[in-house]
Amino acid sequence: MANILLAVSSHDTLGNTGNSTGYSVSEAAHPYRVFVSAGHTVNFVSHRGGEPPGVVFDGEENDPEVKAFLADDRIQAKLAATSQASQVRSAEYSAIFFAGGHGAMWDFPESAGLARLAREIYERGGVVSAVCHGPASLVNLRLSDGSYLVDGKRVSSFTNEEEAQLGLVHVMPFLLEDRLKERGAIHSKTPNFVAHTENDNRVITGQNPASAALVAELVVSELAHINGAHAGRAKPNGS
Repeated sequence: MANILLAVSSHDTLGNTGNSTGYSVSEAAHPYRVFVSAGHTVNFVSHRGGEPPGVVFDGEENDPEVKAFLADDRIQAKLAATSQASQVRSAEYSAIFFAGGHGAMWDFPESAGLARLAREIYERGGVVSAVCHGPASLVNLRLSDGSYLVDGKRVSSFTNEEEAQLGLVHVMPFLLEDRLKERGAIHSKTPNFVAHTENDNRVITGQNPASAALVAELVVSELAHINGAHAGRAKPNGS
């Protein structure tokens, strides 16, 4: 079984609106359940470390996974003391998952620590995954050869149309879909708030909150494939 990093935003202010923001609790809760149900260990990481600002959106209060996540004292204790990205050793992890929430648009792209973790995990053969606004972590992520991780890869993310439906186009520091395309990504999407995922060479992304568990399931499958391939290569010839 693998160790997985679940990255959440440390940013708590929604631009100049005076409103608060942070990471999406549902986009952490659903993947967390998928990962641990598959036998993996999950640790939380954030740009600043410490307790991150979580947001439960309207209609999610009665989501069983959200309720269980918030009621689990062990999970909440881990969240209250998230590791600071700059102090985490990537060698201990096989995958990283970037949860969404609008806070990610401000601190994920500028976090050298989170970028280092994702780059090192990916270049060691691991999985980089993100959902909704979580792919903001990928817009400035360069590999060791200087190329953008998303260049030429199929990805999805929160879309321009979804941002417009929320009335937040002019609040965001940039439009995530557009920025990913600028980095060379092949961006795909479905109608607003319909689940959609992409998996391209160990980069797994999802469009919106409805996609969070699906992205996590793809990560689990990809890790099983990677582990199976490694086991196959380890067998002596003829066995």
